Amino acid sequence: MNQPTPAIVPQSAVRRLPRVALWLFCAAYVLPGLFGREPWKGNEFTAFGHMLALAEGASDWFNPSVWGQAPELDALLPYWLGAWAIQIAPSWLSAGLATRIPFALLLGLTLTTTWHGAYYLGLSPQAQPVPFAFGGEAKPKDYARTIADGAVLALIACLGLTLLSHEASPILTQLAFVSCAFYGVAALPYHPRYSVTALSMGLFGLCLSGAPSLAVLMAIGSGFLCLLDRQSTSAATGRQHALWLLAMGLAVGALGTTLGVWHWRLLPLHNDWQAWRGLLRLLAWFTWPAWPLAVWTVWRWRRQWTSLHWSRHLVLPMWFTALTVITAMLTRSSDQTLLLALPALATLAAFALPTLRRSVAALIDWFTLIFFSGCAFIIWVIWIAMQTGWPAQPAANVARLAPGFEPSFGWFAFLTALIATALWAWLVVWRTAKHRHALWKSLVLPAGGAALCWLLLLTLWLPLLDFARSYKPWVEQIQDVMAKEDASQTQNVCLLGYGLDVGQMTAFHYHGGFEVSAVEVTPIAQQNNCPWLLVDNDLRPDLDRVVRLSEWTRVRTIRRPSDNNEDVTLYHRRRR
Repeated sequence: MNQPTPAIVPQSAVRRLPRVALWLFCAAYVLPGLFGREPWKGNEFTAFGHMLALAEGASDWFNPSVWGQAPELDALLPYWLGAWAIQIAPSWLSAGLATRIPFALLLGLTLTTTWHGAYYLGLSPQAQPVPFAFGGEAKPKDYARTIADGAVLALIACLGLTLLSHEASPILTQLAFVSCAFYGVAALPYHPRYSVTALSMGLFGLCLSGAPSLAVLMAIGSGFLCLLDRQSTSAATGRQHALWLLAMGLAVGALGTTLGVWHWRLLPLHNDWQAWRGLLRLLAWFTWPAWPLAVWTVWRWRRQWTSLHWSRHLVLPMWFTALTVITAMLTRSSDQTLLLALPALATLAAFALPTLRRSVAALIDWFTLIFFSGCAFIIWVIWIAMQTGWPAQPAANVARLAPGFEPSFGWFAFLTALIATALWAWLVVWRTAKHRHALWKSLVLPAGGAALCWLLLLTLWLPLLDFARSYKPWVEQIQDVMAKEDASQTQNVCLLGYGLDVGQMTAFHYHGGFEVSAVEVTPIAQQNNCPWLLVDNDLRPDLDRVVRLSEWTRVRTIRRPSDNNEDVTLYHRRRR
């Protein structure tokens, strides 16, 4: 027989979080960064290069490559989504914005499926609070809804979600499909048809997004858990669910084999303590503030998951979290893989809310209030310094870190940031004055603070961030140098690149209008048609191996304005 649940929750503690407030939280988190910027350097611009190549017909749909370079992940669906968005977008919509729209919808899907997954886990009989002798305990659906609200708030509050979830890259696709699979398994005892649909979309989507092995492991492990679950379903139903999941796992494996997307990327465990310390530090800040609450959940509910008849509302998110965290420790891109653990980890964190003491909840509120108010204050001070030159030190720091940046003032961004700051102040007063007994009270300020700071950064600081993280200012700088050398050959002409990555070559094609070719894959005969050659500065000593240096004149070395480690040397073909 199960031990008593540690949740003692009256009906007054499961007051409904206004849907308008929850939608505003989600909108304030999803929409900033969608408009008013270019694709950013790194994962986003690399992925954008493959999407643009597919949309322009320069790449094979089932074997994406551009300039002879294949994508880092054997993913197909993320690049298809971006390419389709570019193709169907109207002419007035830039390709960069078009590719971000489906990925913003995927982030919204992540929040939605996380809510529904946590809701159905909250409906589990083992998750329900202790019944009172004379009634008055929380009703099952109200309690489950409150847990689901807390899970979404915990997910929004996670620091690691901020940047990666707003980039149009394969990892966001994987995040959305992991959350779909999580919801599908969580809802199996309640809505089998909807669950199978969500599971199919999640597992097959993961396979097409570059994570077929993770999808197979999720299917097999979740099927095993369904087989052992004797509390939520009958033995026959549990076996049926397990067979469904096993069949899906086999189908995913067959699809991955057919498309050739299997690729071994796991690394052996580190023997270096410094590497382990870096991983632990990443785990600590990346999953903050969900991980302390999740650890508290595992401890306070320990009798429910260590007993013979364990509770699915604990074991299921623990399984999803453990699988992705262990995988993250064995991959080169630990932060990206760790992102996939956040929906399940946020759900675990939500189940800590019924067991938190008032003193702990107050500590979370005060820490959050001080931390995010301080961050918002710093963002405002630096923005004022950029606009007015005072205070002098922040203005000098911006000028040093982003040489050439010219601040601009936008009324829409300013008013949006001002309203968001006023709402934060109102939220603090509202949180302390009302709903003191609501379970979700401890996560309102963390989620609101994370959304506030992200919104302020992507309104007040957007011109600065776009200057620092996009390639457009660099391309324009190089075009100015080209114009001084030969004004007749700066638009729609050939540009050879040597040692440039996919993101850099895409930038010159997209922002500069050049017909870019990689020296490594371009025959000598075709190289004669290109008037410009751009070389990664670290590879200049090897340049004579791939081109005839006697045919080129060195113009100058050009450094990317906001990156001291990104230098290229420009060459111009000598006139015959």
